[in-house]
Amino acid sequence: MSHTFTFLGTASGCGVPAFFCHCVACEEAREDPSCRRGCCGVLITGDGPDGKRLLIDTPPDLRQQLIREGVDGIDKLVYTHAHFDHLGGLGELEYFVRLNRDAPLDLCASAPALKGITDEFHYMMDCFDTQVLEPFQRIEFDGLSYQALPVAHAEGTYGYLIESSSSSLFYASDTARLPRETARRVRGVETLVMDATFWKDNWRPEAHHSVQETIDEGLELGAGTIYLTHLAMHYSEPVTVRELEGFLKRYDGRVVLPHDGLKLNL
Repeated sequence: MSHTFTFLGTASGCGVPAFFCHCVACEEAREDPSCRRGCCGVLITGDGPDGKRLLIDTPPDLRQQLIREGVDGIDKLVYTHAHFDHLGGLGELEYFVRLNRDAPLDLCASAPALKGITDEFHYMMDCFDTQVLEPFQRIEFDGLSYQALPVAHAEGTYGYLIESSSSSLFYASDTARLPRETARRVRGVETLVMDATFWKDNWRPEAHHSVQETIDEGLELGAGTIYLTHLAMHYSEPVTVRELEGFLKRYDGRVVLPHDGLKLNL
């Protein structure tokens, strides 16, 4: 079975444009809707009538993102971590479960992330069957393998190595330089989708990458194609989409600036 990987959102916390910001990046996004970015999340859908739908994270923009993509159901939730920009949209699923499903929705996360989720959304946890994912644990779903790999961010944050019989993709929306064992396991991955929060000066080197750091680490890992995500565009030194696309031309298509709604084949 083939699958489609959809970027629901590609921005860091406050999105682009941020309501309070009038830098060149935010003004570009106000003028050109194609440059707008919501908070990070992805949807993985099995192709065909029996294909299942898995969400990685529930960003605050989730309802608008799912409507934009024509999605009318979810079959499984997996979390990278429990920060608001990756968790805040979970409440949008309460009445989907209560009114449209006959059973709770499966929800998987690390123990620290699951505690954060439960603390924040205690009033609706009856909507979910929860599973703690241990570091390096694999789960199988709809013909794909998802391995939870520790990354350098908040306690219990995972990236996911997603593999089929013919493809491999590593998704790490929030991370600084990868821990050694995680880097070893993703070396040579076909597709790398990784945190590139800062354009120039990295204010949080213990928790995030800059664009250049993401590119450099991806090349060191021998990744086939590198997709930048969790982009602030307006932290440190603002950068427009046009400027960043111009910068990436030197990599001859190996490094890609995705937009919200971009789809990849798995």
